[in-house]
Amino acid sequence: MLPATSKLCAAISYRHLRNMTGLRRQAAVAISQELSRLASRSPGPSTWIHQVRRRSSLLSSRLEEKPFSEMEMCYIKQGEEALQKSLRILEDQDDWKTETVAGNGDKVLSKVLPDVGKVFRLEVVVDQPLDTVYGELVDNMEQMGDWNPNVEEVRILEKIGKDTVITHEKAAATPGNIVGPRDFVSVRCSKRRGSTCVLAGMSTTYGAMPEQEGFIRAENGPTCMVLRPLPGSPSRTRLTWLLSIDLKGWLPKTIINQVLSQTQVDFAKHLRQRLARPLPV
Repeated sequence: MLPATSKLCAAISYRHLRNMTGLRRQAAVAISQELSRLASRSPGPSTWIHQVRRRSSLLSSRLEEKPFSEMEMCYIKQGEEALQKSLRILEDQDDWKTETVAGNGDKVLSKVLPDVGKVFRLEVVVDQPLDTVYGELVDNMEQMGDWNPNVEEVRILEKIGKDTVITHEKAAATPGNIVGPRDFVSVRCSKRRGSTCVLAGMSTTYGAMPEQEGFIRAENGPTCMVLRPLPGSPSRTRLTWLLSIDLKGWLPKTIINQVLSQTQVDFAKHLRQRLARPLPV
């Protein structure tokens, strides 16, 4: 199935075939079937995960909107792959260990996966409606460095369609410079399906953003944030953040684990502070 899908993706990138709507539709169907086949390997998805997968028509709609180049299709597929892998990790509720629990109920858990390594999961409730949280994390993505001290800069390098972006992120120096300067190049995709929003991503390569002097190019992913209205309280949002990062360099695992779990706790605190500010008139 994958070879056939690749051929269809490549075909629609050629100029003289871009106007062949039937071929684009055929490619969309082939890719959708392949993603469904991969998703079906995971047993017993929870309700919200099943909802996201069942209503996943993103690729089909994008291909009908306009033709994408072969490279753009690769980035779109990478974003979809990050989303599917993240959902498979989150739906498996076994073997999660508690890393920390804050006084307000914020919780960080972790588990070790054979093909990924150690992943962290933040579970928090934010006293803001979903649209407000979504707008801050997606629409105002490039402003994250203004309110999150762990982020120096987030910059969108390229937008592909409505829901896929390539970003460059610089991490701020840690206290005492325990972890030196890191940066990331990521592909991100966002989906809104019913009352659930999923923001997924993973590291990628981008020719216009090679490794930067003074920074170690770290890798992340699969990673995602899931936003859902709190049951019985639609003005509040449950946020789940799956974090998977390889910081590279020579760092003891104990330091890495401490930094990553603390990063998630700090993120929740600073996000609340940001959302509590009055909106500009």
